[in-house]
Amino acid sequence: MRRTTVIRTGLSALLVLGSWAAVGAGPAVASASAPEPQLSTGLLAAMQRDLGLDAAGAKARLAAEKSAAAVEGKAQRAAGDAYGGSWFDAGTGRLTVAVTEPDRTAAVRATGADVRLVSRTAEQLDSVKREIDRLKAPAGVAGWHVDPEANRVVVDVVASERADNDVQVFLDRARDTGPITVKETAQAPEPFAAGTVGGDPYYTGNVRCSIGFSVHGGFVTAGHCGRPGAAVRGWDGSHIGTFQGSSFPGDDYAWVSVGSGWWTVPVVLGWGTVPDQLVRGSAEAPVGASVCRSGSTTHWHCGTVLAKNETVNYSQGAVHQMTKTSVCAEPGDSGGSFISGDQAQGVTSGGWGNCGSGGQTWHQPVNEILGRYGLRLHTA
Repeated sequence: MRRTTVIRTGLSALLVLGSWAAVGAGPAVASASAPEPQLSTGLLAAMQRDLGLDAAGAKARLAAEKSAAAVEGKAQRAAGDAYGGSWFDAGTGRLTVAVTEPDRTAAVRATGADVRLVSRTAEQLDSVKREIDRLKAPAGVAGWHVDPEANRVVVDVVASERADNDVQVFLDRARDTGPITVKETAQAPEPFAAGTVGGDPYYTGNVRCSIGFSVHGGFVTAGHCGRPGAAVRGWDGSHIGTFQGSSFPGDDYAWVSVGSGWWTVPVVLGWGTVPDQLVRGSAEAPVGASVCRSGSTTHWHCGTVLAKNETVNYSQGAVHQMTKTSVCAEPGDSGGSFISGDQAQGVTSGGWGNCGSGGQTWHQPVNEILGRYGLRLHTA
């Protein structure tokens, strides 16, 4: 998507800074005394468009999600080995925590979370998922993840491929590992890379992708966008830096060193829809929370976190530990920022559908990328 000259001039500093944004401003790994972030009318409009909220509802939801994220770790510790997973309930505006032992419910409720009794722990379900990860999935299987609310492992298959013999064999083997539920999806996910288009954020070879989050010394992005040693060019064709690390498939993350007069700051790009925002941390949002994405093709879009630690079966191979969302995306958005409030969540990997008819998109969690390469997120 080509920008106008006026907009392009305004964005050039941010691109040189090596920063891209996803949605909004909100909390961070912020201290209790930190001032509340200012929510732009553009951010609230994006949430209204994609989540069906009015401005007051968007503000209330962001505040509730911030509280839920703060409670999640304490509630998990209170549940101990009876922890069955957790999710944000948009209806109640609270975090719900699943536990397998009734005598843990009081301690969990004391943290501020609601409680649901279930029969299987998160560790038991994670073990089932790990067994499925060892299976070779055919193309008709889109992915699989633990669903804490259902207290089962969900396997997504492409609706048109469900009767395929290889898919049925895979499902039979998956059922042997433990409790699974089979759901249908409209299409198989694919990475959101694209051919070269003028005026977009960065290029490597003939591929165009989107910059994710600034780290000290560079930025993080999607692994399928480039291999170690590949040169990276900016929107103006000038050299930005080089891929220092990259993994795909198996993972879908990479980091690019920045030089040649480019530098980084903790800013995410608003695309003229919302003001450019500061990144204040990387506290992970719970399942059910709202999340927004910024990318070079479709700009700002919002949705909710549908699942975590999902294995996504791309045609190029399976990618693990992905977060599934209801946010739309299109080719060229790969590598762009997923953010909840002002907390970095991950870099866009792939999905299915588009921003005209809808779809689903997965991101690789940013904290995993930082840990893998020993990077430090650039925060305000």
